Amino acid sequence: MNINEVVFTDSLPKIDLHGFDRDSARVAINDFINDNIKMGNQIITIIHGVGSGIIRKTTAETLSKNKNVEEFKTDYFNQGCTIVKLKNIR
Repeated sequence: MNINEVVFTDSLPKIDLHGFDRDSARVAINDFINDNIKMGNQIITIIHGVGSGIIRKTTAETLSKNKNVEEFKTDYFNQGCTIVKLKNIR
């Protein structure tokens, strides 16, 4: 599945980072990615909210450094979410 084909994100695995600080968000994102790789999920959603953009920026930095992430983009319909495509490890 291509990341640009994702329209409905409700059925995707998701993590909500509201209330997290930068360091906690980094750890939670990496743990969430590792868990979803083990479960075989290829597309996931990270909810970071809009706010001042601190957690959104942290999310983008964390995803760009994670070797298991193939690509990611902000959801077109909801700027407070990022859709992530994980590499097919299996």
